[in-house]
Amino acid sequence: MSQNVYDRVRANPKFTELVQKRSSFAWKLTIIMLVVYYAFILVIAFSPATFGQTIGSGVTTVGIPVGFGIIILSFILTGVYIQRANGEFDELNNQIKEEARSEK
Repeated sequence: MSQNVYDRVRANPKFTELVQKRSSFAWKLTIIMLVVYYAFILVIAFSPATFGQTIGSGVTTVGIPVGFGIIILSFILTGVYIQRANGEFDELNNQIKEEARSEK
């Protein structure tokens, strides 16, 4: 692509909208994951007995399912991002590309 096409894409208001929406959404998901993960670590650091309690009469502690829950949450957040990226973000991206091609 020529510099001309890059300049047209950057000047497109939809490109600015795409970058803003994508960044905002990614940061929100990142903050959710960081809060959950660091809360888990802080509980382990300052109250280890909380996650050290056994479940029933077995050897599994409360921390194991909570840890699995955090892993599952990361997969869910990834899926949420992918869903939105393949929908709204791809649609905006396609509109930007079409407008850049039609302005030649």
